[in-house]
Amino acid sequence: MPTLSPPPLLNQSPYQTYVYSYPHKTAYLPFPVRSLADIWSPEKRDALFLYIHVPFCEMRCGFCNLFTTVNHHDEFVNQYVNTVQRQAERVKTALGAVQFARFALGGGTPTQLSIAALETILNVAEDTMGANLKNIPISVEVSPETATAEKLRLLRDRHVDRISIGVQSFVDQEVLATQRRQTSTQVQAALTRIRDLGFPTLNLDLIYGLPGQTVDTWLHSIRTALQFQPEEIYLYPLYVRPLTGLGLTDREWDDVRLQCYRAGRALLHAEGYTQISMRMFRANYTATTSGPVYCCQADGMVGLGCGARSYTRSLHYSNEYAVNAKEVRHILEHYVTREDADFDIASYGFELHREEQQRRFLLLSLLSNEGLSLTSYRDRFHTEPLADFPPLQQLLDWHLASQRADLLLLTEAGIERSDAIGPWLFSHQVHSLMTQYALK
Repeated sequence: MPTLSPPPLLNQSPYQTYVYSYPHKTAYLPFPVRSLADIWSPEKRDALFLYIHVPFCEMRCGFCNLFTTVNHHDEFVNQYVNTVQRQAERVKTALGAVQFARFALGGGTPTQLSIAALETILNVAEDTMGANLKNIPISVEVSPETATAEKLRLLRDRHVDRISIGVQSFVDQEVLATQRRQTSTQVQAALTRIRDLGFPTLNLDLIYGLPGQTVDTWLHSIRTALQFQPEEIYLYPLYVRPLTGLGLTDREWDDVRLQCYRAGRALLHAEGYTQISMRMFRANYTATTSGPVYCCQADGMVGLGCGARSYTRSLHYSNEYAVNAKEVRHILEHYVTREDADFDIASYGFELHREEQQRRFLLLSLLSNEGLSLTSYRDRFHTEPLADFPPLQQLLDWHLASQRADLLLLTEAGIERSDAIGPWLFSHQVHSLMTQYALK
């Protein structure tokens, strides 16, 4: 039976780590070489997520810990795009018959690519991988500087229906403190272009806890964002990561961040937004798709590009992870010089035995407004979640979660502590691997 020995949730900072997947790449290790054909042969492949990673940005933000680089030139970028094409051809052969339910192009900043390179990547998704771009949700990340009319028009013509843009703040001084050079005027011009081209879903990312930020300036940024009527808004607490450039060391701004979070949440609720997770708020709209439906707890992901990861139920695999510019460049150079046959195999990642699969299912369910379906858990694992993880009862006892019929749902107090509850549910093995990981 799985064991869980959590630290006291109520006696620690609510800001431990952002759980966007499980486990984090810092828990990945080398494993014996396996062919992709063998990895995917037993898997359900009729509703997969296709992700393509573009690791190029015009600048390195002070808070960013993504696998990305700013030191690049046209020849290397073209070599990278050609390598993604080569990788896709081998991966598609290994996958065989497959159907994609979603496609995302992220980074980095995909729109840092030239028009020709951006079109090539879209062709990789559609022609090589076989994703039906007309019938599935497609999301692309852009930046204010690279969201030109020409590139946005290409994306809309290729059926992209969701644009995600990192705004962070509409106060220029706050943005400058994160080592970004964009201005509020520039951002608003980009948002106007996006809206004029009719993308069905606009997502804005904002950050609270920035140097010099107050609750009033934070609400100013949210109100400015609301003028563009975004379908989605993500409110991110600032995390200062090791090996990143923001010169803010050990100071924890728990009080400020909680005040900003609560004020932002109240404002968005008043404006009719539904809270999907601690970070995500969504306006009332209906997503349109005629393709298969993707379920993050059950369906796999196929990642292309140097920084992408791929998921099956029992195995996550990727290339190595780094933040330091020199190490990122080294990994990228290795990626673009790989032989075609090297893309037929995987040898770095994390194998999820039964308990880890249970934890992942639990985390992805509980940290969203869908909640943990006890029936879905039983159907998948043929056991009871509260029996498998008895300390979950503590969430109920501490009023961080409530049970409504078949669902275990975080309360309002629980949602704002998502970044503490998530790590609390990590296994001892994952905690240990993440702690031992040498940042590079």
